[in-house]
Amino acid sequence: MKIEVLGTGCSKCQALMQATKEAVAKSGKFAQIDKVEDSIAIMNYGVMSTPALVIDGVVKSSGKVLSVDEILALLA
Repeated sequence: MKIEVLGTGCSKCQALMQATKEAVAKSGKFAQIDKVEDSIAIMNYGVMSTPALVIDGVVKSSGKVLSVDEILALLA
């Protein structure tokens, strides 16, 4: 599983990254988690507001920080 957190490094982006790491640890699944800060790469996903969460190439959330439980539900 490949997970990408899209954002410019703002506090919300950092919070989503931390919540994503916690959710993956709780899920017991193996996932590669990458932070994407390049604005062109972010635009290639069609994301207009950050932070955004991409799982296996599909945008699952954009413009808000998800809770650990919300991310766990997306990983199931």
